[in-house]
Parts: sequence; structure tokens; C-alpha cells
Amino acid sequence: MTPSPEVSLVIPVYNEQESLPALFDRLFPVVEGLGRSCEVVFINDGSRDASLPLLVRAVQDHPYVRLIDFNGNFGQHMAILAGFAHARGEKVLTLDADLQNPPEEIPRLLEQMDGGHDVVGTHRVGRRDPLFRKLASKVVNRISNRITGLAIQDYGCMLRGYDRRIVDLINQCRETTTFLPALAQKFAQSPVDIPVGHAEREHGTSKYGLYRLVRLNFDLMTGFSLVPLQAVTLMGLLVSALSVLFGLFLVLRRLLVGAEAEGLFTLMALNFFLLGVLLFGIGISGEYVGRIYLEVRQRPRYLVRRLYPEGPEKESRP
Repeated sequence: MTPSPEVSLVIPVYNEQESLPALFDRLFPVVEGLGRSCEVVFINDGSRDASLPLLVRAVQDHPYVRLIDFNGNFGQHMAILAGFAHARGEKVLTLDADLQNPPEEIPRLLEQMDGGHDVVGTHRVGRRDPLFRKLASKVVNRISNRITGLAIQDYGCMLRGYDRRIVDLINQCRETTTFLPALAQKFAQSPVDIPVGHAEREHGTSKYGLYRLVRLNFDLMTGFSLVPLQAVTLMGLLVSALSVLFGLFLVLRRLLVGAEAEGLFTLMALNFFLLGVLLFGIGISGEYVGRIYLEVRQRPRYLVRRLYPEGPEKESRP
């Protein structure tokens, strides 16, 4: 294993014991066929199945494989950040362990990076996901681009390439919650986006349920823009103006028509609408306050239990 390989592959793993053998069979021939000095950095994100022994065996069988073992589950993006902190390559690629993005696409990303692109994004073509998930993804991608001002076609595809300069800038950030593709896009000088294949998950289940997807998109929208907070402010001003106009209308109506018992349900509907706007505004404000709370605590973003093959990690990574 060379001290400074040209290419680093960062792969987070969480409960993927069924996918790992197939991943090894496809990934390692691709790595060895690149004709470049490479390293593969796996991050075991607190797996509770047999993923860790399989990864340790891969370290023993392949000198270019390294392993970071977390002492708990800290999430995909924190795992990738740990991989970035330990990756030594001039070109760093990320890949999921579930084989939904084929490792055979890696040479295409490196070709784009050789052409001078510092960030290589990807978007999935021929997605093998349920229709609802694909439609939801399109809607979220468009809304996210509008709010953040970015131009990322597929926020959910983690097969991506980053130049060493981008990785070093990301490593300097100390955000407790972040969204790596968007963060890299902010730093990029010459980004590019290419289509890649997509396969149906053959083993296991997706680690992103509805709640985690919603949580991730809140991190994206509140972490890279003040638009949600500003939109709530504008909505409050608009509702206040409409409320004043409606109040004037009711006063004039009472003077011209007289007291009436009608309109009770209309007033109740308006009251519920205003209450909904109020709660929505409190929720958005709470998201930003929550992010501030997470940052000021300054707790470690992840804890490393052991590094392979180096040995026990002496301290947590901030």
C-alpha cells in the first residue's frame, strides 16, 4: 500500500452482510484493473450483523483495503466524513455498499476527473425504485435546487468523485449536520454531472425510511439556505395583511348589514388556517434553533473504535 495513493474509494457500510460478498467480487477487480495506486476505505457504521468480520477479512486479504470501525451508528454522511478524514488519495470517490450503483462506473468518474473536473456528480438512469419514490425524488430535487440555489440533478445518488482540494475543504468544516453533495457543490470550481446505471437492491432493505429521508432533506434545506425562514416571514406578513383587510370587511359588513350569526364556520376555518401557519413557522424556526443547539454543544460527530490494519484508535474524531 503506497503512502499516497492516487485514488481513494470511501464506502460506508451499515448492516450489509448479504451485499458485501457480491460487492467484493465486483469492486476489487475494478480497483485492480484501474492501473493506478488505490486504496479502499470502508467505514463500519455500527453494524449489528456480520458486516464487521467480512470487512476485517477483506482488510486481511487485500493490502489496499482499510477499515474504520465506529462504536455506534452515526449515519451515512458522518461515515463518509470519517472516510474523508482518513483518505489519502488525490481523487476521492464515494460509493454505497448495496450495489445499486455499479462499481463498474468508477473508471467513468475518474475519466471526468482526469479532464479537470473537481466534483463529479451523478444522476441515476433507469431507476429500479418504486414509482412513488421516484416521483418524490424528482419533487425534492427541484425544491432543493430552488431553495439552495444549486444545480444537482440527483441528491440521492452517492456515487460521486471529489478532488483532493474539495475533500480538504470539507474536512475543514465542523458542521454537526451537513449534506456532502451540496457542500462539495458549494466549493466546486468545475463541477460536472454524468448519468450512471442503477440496479434494484438484491439483498437487505434500504436504511432510509420515510422519517430519515424527511430528516435528511430538512438538513439540506436549513443547512444551505435561509429561504425557508424568510418564506415563513413573508407568509406571516401576507397573512397579517389579509387578516387586517378581512377585519375591515367584517366591520363594514356589520355597519351596513347589521349583526349576523352566519359565518361562524368561515371564522373557524380561518382560525385553523392561521394556527397552521403559526405552527409551521414555529417548526421552521425550531429547525434553525436546533441546528444552533447541535453546533454549540461541540460534541464529536462520530467516535472511532478501531482502525484496521493500524490498530486501536486513541481518540475520537471531532
